[in-house]
Amino acid sequence: MRVNRILLSTALIVVALVLQVSVLARLHLPGAVPDLLLLGVLGLALVYGHVGGALVGFGAGLLADLAPPADHAAGRYALVLCVIGYLAGLAKPENGRLKSATRPMVVVVAAAIGSTLLYALVGALIGDTAARHVGLGSLLFTAALYDLLLAPFVVPGIMWLARRAENDPLSEANSAAKGTDISSGWLSAGTGLRVGGPRGGLRVKAARARSARAGRIKGVKRL
Repeated sequence: MRVNRILLSTALIVVALVLQVSVLARLHLPGAVPDLLLLGVLGLALVYGHVGGALVGFGAGLLADLAPPADHAAGRYALVLCVIGYLAGLAKPENGRLKSATRPMVVVVAAAIGSTLLYALVGALIGDTAARHVGLGSLLFTAALYDLLLAPFVVPGIMWLARRAENDPLSEANSAAKGTDISSGWLSAGTGLRVGGPRGGLRVKAARARSARAGRIKGVKRL
């Protein structure tokens, strides 16, 4: 991942985790807790793609596993968010722009249900049966509902920040300069290409006309 992606992802994940632990976890809502960390991973995955989404998800999950008051095995949530980030990144639009809110909302609901099921499955494999006592059906419904209500306020903003970080003006300027240099090289090689568009072509023609007039004047003076 590029440096700007790493810095932005780290900042957003840390802020999401702090809000998750200090605010959302203390609301004592029935059923599940709104998963702000999951929404952050989804927003970044929809911009960075499946590889970036998997890396961000693994890092976010590992941070949540190690941050207090975590009471589960380290690596459990990292595995869950890594898988969810990878799958969400597969839904990244080709041009990077979403034409409607349908796709991200479907991704949010699927991720909320999928992460809850996968977390409970991993817990069952390691002997954690807490989900059975709470009720898996209630957890699935409330997780999808809370995340869906919170998503419009989180996911679009994260996607906008990620797209802004992707637009590097320095690299664009270097690319434009490189393109100009290549065009100049082709022009000097006699390919007939023009640099600078129609106005540049007119300036070249005017310069040639002035040179021709100067040559004629010099020839007259010599005569």
